[in-house]
Amino acid sequence: MDPVPLLQALIRCPSVTPADAGALSVLEAALQPLGFACTRLRFGPEGEEVENLFARRGTGSPHLCFAGHTDVVPPGDLASWTADPFAAEIRDGLVMGRGATDMKGGIAAWIAAIASLPRDLPGSLSLLITGDEEGPSVDGTVKVLSWMAENGQIPDVCVVGEPTSRAVLGDTIKIGRRGSLNAAITLHGVQGHAAYPQRADNPVHRLVRVLHRLTAQPLDSGSEWFEPSTLQVTSVDVGNPATNVIPGTARAKLNIRFNDLHSSTSLIALLRAALDAEEARYELDTVCSGESFLTSPGPFVDALVAATRAEAGVTPKLDTGGGTSDARFITRYCPVAELGAVGATMHKADESTPVEELRALARLYAGVIRRLTAG
Repeated sequence: MDPVPLLQALIRCPSVTPADAGALSVLEAALQPLGFACTRLRFGPEGEEVENLFARRGTGSPHLCFAGHTDVVPPGDLASWTADPFAAEIRDGLVMGRGATDMKGGIAAWIAAIASLPRDLPGSLSLLITGDEEGPSVDGTVKVLSWMAENGQIPDVCVVGEPTSRAVLGDTIKIGRRGSLNAAITLHGVQGHAAYPQRADNPVHRLVRVLHRLTAQPLDSGSEWFEPSTLQVTSVDVGNPATNVIPGTARAKLNIRFNDLHSSTSLIALLRAALDAEEARYELDTVCSGESFLTSPGPFVDALVAATRAEAGVTPKLDTGGGTSDARFITRYCPVAELGAVGATMHKADESTPVEELRALARLYAGVIRRLTAG
């Protein structure tokens, strides 16, 4: 099977999160002739359900799962595109379109890889495909994994097809990700006239001191597999149109990307300590979209490295950088790593993937499947 026509069919489904737009039907049509039993899983409020797909062939061990997503980010300003983002035009050896790289190309390459291999591979293969990765990630992979656990479908290992490569195919495998914590601070003072500060309590000054405490020193200097954690102030808002009024409230938002030296719990305690030092009334709201995780090098990672060397001709760097992915949910159930295409154009106008690179990715994935199903 050539992955190019399959990728084109997927791109022509304008599946901007959370719309499916027929993308999962395209996958079912490709997988069922290969012997996969396909199960549609719909989660979310009535009338707003997110479409997901679980497909499996075989029942034995080892059970290898591929995880990916068919939803894409919006194309943005169409005037910035030189091709229709959902036409899947091939131009100068490139498949053009939203999702070509992130990550419909990876899905097409994995299915093409399966099609190139014998049906009697040891163990079993499955695919976990969500339509809710680029969005809130509430009704996608998290709930599919819960369903898989309830139905005895948890794999032994999982490969996520995110576009991890930086310059050439296979140069990077992600074996972990940093955690991400968002925080919103509301700090209260006493409103008053700017000419009589002794009669007021300026929360802006207090907030500035809090933010200084949090940013004056690095959180850490990194660990064996992770770069240093970072704390970024993303917003400071007083909402005060007057020049002669000390406001009563000041707000700030921040994001912390953290390594395995921290947890969301320890970082929330750090934030509270900086706020408590002001002895002022405050509210702190936090949302952790994922803890840091690491899949330590071992047989699973070694097999991915060996396949990449053999099929792509490069020795990959084992990396934990970048943002978050659905691997942060999968790691709760089984070892997981990410390996995929070069991500140079993901989320950009004129997103594209080279035809020959897509075919090379299919060959790389075939090598991965052979090694990981050998037991």
